[in-house]
Amino acid sequence: MKHMLRLIALLTALALVAAACGGGDGDDTTTTEGEAADTTEAADTTTTEAEEETTTTAEPPMEMVPVDVKVGTLLPQTGTLAGIIDALEKPIEMAVEEINAAGGSVELVKSDSGTSPDVATVNVDQLLNEEVDLIIGAAASGVSLSVIDKITGSQVAQCSPSNTAAAFSDYDDGGFYFRTAPSDVLQGPLLADIVISDGFVDVAVVYRNDEYGAGFADLVEQTLTDSGGNVVASVAYDPEATSFDAEVAQVVDAAPEAVVVISFGEGAALMQAMIEAGAGPADLQIYVTDGFKDSVEALDNPDNETPGVSADDPAVLEGVKGTAPSASPENGEATFPDRFAAFAPEAPSIFSAQAYDCLVTAVLAAEVAGSADGIAAEMNGVTKDGTKCTTYSECHALIAEGEDIDYDGASGPLEFTDVGEPGVGTYDFYVYDAEGTPVVEDQLVAGS
Repeated sequence: MKHMLRLIALLTALALVAAACGGGDGDDTTTTEGEAADTTEAADTTTTEAEEETTTTAEPPMEMVPVDVKVGTLLPQTGTLAGIIDALEKPIEMAVEEINAAGGSVELVKSDSGTSPDVATVNVDQLLNEEVDLIIGAAASGVSLSVIDKITGSQVAQCSPSNTAAAFSDYDDGGFYFRTAPSDVLQGPLLADIVISDGFVDVAVVYRNDEYGAGFADLVEQTLTDSGGNVVASVAYDPEATSFDAEVAQVVDAAPEAVVVISFGEGAALMQAMIEAGAGPADLQIYVTDGFKDSVEALDNPDNETPGVSADDPAVLEGVKGTAPSASPENGEATFPDRFAAFAPEAPSIFSAQAYDCLVTAVLAAEVAGSADGIAAEMNGVTKDGTKCTTYSECHALIAEGEDIDYDGASGPLEFTDVGEPGVGTYDFYVYDAEGTPVVEDQLVAGS
């Protein structure tokens, strides 16, 4: 129906152009060559004036009728990732304001994912009862895996800004699951390459025993081995454990030159155990992933009861290196960082660009389809193979003109693959300084 309305609008504009006419008053047609010449020149003048009037009085194209999109968020208002809730929710709120101000129509419903499948499942049911068209979340890969069947099985589009687990790349979601965060299929080998380029051969890998941790560890270990390295210890741990002494003892016994830690919030306690056992950053080169970085920053939240690595001595993390999907990618839309900082001055920016892009991409997909029911069908297409645009208002105007668009957003060129995820990943390479702050030293691009 939306495409039909657009066609009708185009035909109407063409009809107006064809029917436009103008008249001259004859004042400029007088000639000394006689009545016939007078008649001919008058006709020519009338034609010229008609063309001028056609140019100046043709009606502008009709504005596109907004597509109503009801969006539910499933993000960690509680749990170990609650400290980064503003980094995920605030960019979505900003996108809603910008979209509605530029001619869109978005309604937002917020809910909590926690970091528990039990919390997430209850709130997914509520969002589905609210008949949302899109669910943004969950933040943690394990939580998304616990609810993905319920969401996509209801033929509701789901977009996560921060799920990076490799498991989603070939998950049978019926074409309804998407993510703006690049897959660990890109990040795992990238991190391993950094370890190898630093000259380390004997490496231990310690990872949380879930889809995120196990998948990331497999990718790191495979790349290390293929590059001539030795994985001297591969240690899985229970994310719910209260002690990591046994796992740390395995690392110490293996005598590695470097350790890759793949964790979430529990990584703080794991790191403390490593420090106490003489296997911390002062003793070995430690590499971490976005899960550790995000969670340690979340520990700064005073409402979070999980202790940090060492609140009294943040320098214990000095020298730790890691990678994470870029918070401010150089190949992203240039004004986003400043706009977000102005909108939410106190918010961290972890996966903020990706959260913003989840909503903008989905709304653009709905507009191309002419209905929120078509979000999933058009989600991949609006990110590639069309006219480049980098903001909602720019893309919205192109769609109104009948253009095929290629949205390159706040998080960079999305270029979704057939499975609904970025084909290119832009990563921050960071090193913790003496204040325990991760300082970005470079941006690395992985993928085609």
